[in-house]
Amino acid sequence: MLRKFVGFLLLLAAGGYFAFNNIDGLDQLKLRPKGGASTEAGHDDGPPPVHRSENVIRVGSFNIQVFGAHKLAKPGVMKLLADVVRRFDIVAIQEIRANTNDILPRFVDLINSTGRHYDFVIGPRLGRTSSKEQYAFIFDTASIETDRDSAYSLEDPDDRLHREPLIGWFRVRGPKSNEAFTFTLVNIHTDPDETTTELDALGAAYRAIRDDGRQEDDTILLGDLNVSDRKLGRLGEISGITPVIAGVPTNTRGDKQYDNILFTLPATQEFTGRGGVFDLIREYNLTIDEAQQVSDHMPIWAEFSIYEGGQAGRFAGRPRDER
Repeated sequence: MLRKFVGFLLLLAAGGYFAFNNIDGLDQLKLRPKGGASTEAGHDDGPPPVHRSENVIRVGSFNIQVFGAHKLAKPGVMKLLADVVRRFDIVAIQEIRANTNDILPRFVDLINSTGRHYDFVIGPRLGRTSSKEQYAFIFDTASIETDRDSAYSLEDPDDRLHREPLIGWFRVRGPKSNEAFTFTLVNIHTDPDETTTELDALGAAYRAIRDDGRQEDDTILLGDLNVSDRKLGRLGEISGITPVIAGVPTNTRGDKQYDNILFTLPATQEFTGRGGVFDLIREYNLTIDEAQQVSDHMPIWAEFSIYEGGQAGRFAGRPRDER
């Protein structure tokens, strides 16, 4: 079965086959192709690019445990969650669980209630049981741009993955378009009972996504893997694969490592070396029980240069030995 799965992914990589499965968000999203004609700062007609004290962006990931109507009805929890998202330029969200389509729009409205300009891309409901989940990317449009048509859910005909990852392509706003950091995000939440199978399948998936025809070498997989950085299976065997979180708990109780952000080096030399776990308990002076009402996971993050290749005026493609 794994051989069939790998074969399909190779076809995906060779043919550039994308599955647009009910990808949703706000209608104004747009992005000119990589290397397009525009070289002016800003790239589009959205809000002015954010003023940065440093030439970096922060990419986050957060499993907001059972994120649905029940959590949305808790003003204190939602205020805290909105504040968390505002600390990042883009956040991959896992475990959105609701039968209605208003959860993300209402959450983003709350995030933007302070005058910010966040937007979102959300994928289809996924899962083998009646309890379906969705992935999403929430991002600051003053800092990050995308095109919803670039997002897709990976096809998995042999059902190796309980919830197929949501993939999106993004570019930093501010630098000239031919100098701005572009990257692919792969949002994943593995099944805790099938991590061995799924981590092996993700190894093949990562390679196929990286080689999917977009000429994008910066492929960042992030989410709730339900394993530590020492149990990544075939995903961990990819040459140069680098976990941001190593030997550090990511759950609220502080005794398990589930979440991570991974990419390959030296390809993603835009990584500044800074990243880790955002400690909700310390930051907001919470008790364990209060933190558990927010999620059983902590947010995680990594920092990247806004410039492709790590510095202005430098463009870095994938090294020959990583192709």
